[in-house]
Amino acid sequence: MRAPIGDFDHATPAPDCLDELTPAVAGAVRGWSGGVPADRILYVDTDPRWADTAVFVEHYGRDLLERSANCVVVEGKRGGGSTLAACVVLSTTRVDVNGVVRRRLGARKASFAPMDTATGETGMEYGGITPIGLPDDWPVLVDAAVVDLPYVLVGSGRRRGKLLVPGKAFAELPGSVVLEGLGIA
Repeated sequence: MRAPIGDFDHATPAPDCLDELTPAVAGAVRGWSGGVPADRILYVDTDPRWADTAVFVEHYGRDLLERSANCVVVEGKRGGGSTLAACVVLSTTRVDVNGVVRRRLGARKASFAPMDTATGETGMEYGGITPIGLPDDWPVLVDAAVVDLPYVLVGSGRRRGKLLVPGKAFAELPGSVVLEGLGIA
């Protein structure tokens, strides 16, 4: 099947290649119940050597620069407690951690979670974290610009491979909250 964005050799519906995904991501795809059918979530094989955004778009298509999203894990702290959450923003922006995220989580302080925490709590590889398959009790903060795109390239849970996801599917994820201004230039 031809990928709807980018210059990939082949795109496969995610339900047809669950072995390529981490257990958490595969489980989320298997149990998908959103308004966007699971077979519209596509997997594309990519070389992890080209994971850096600049190199990635040179190899897989310049159009991907405006159609890619990053999923980062953040930690909000208040008193003795902390909350982990995921933030999904276009790759041309950065997460407003100290403004939108901190207020949304009701935290006194918010920051990017340490790599060991992000990978340990998600079961995903660093550089491949995706909002599909995160713990159900996590807030998933999604910038409105991501939801507005027909398809968005995001991690697959591993450094090898990416998912092409219809933008509106991000609004259907467990714990998803769509926010204006989460991603800032």
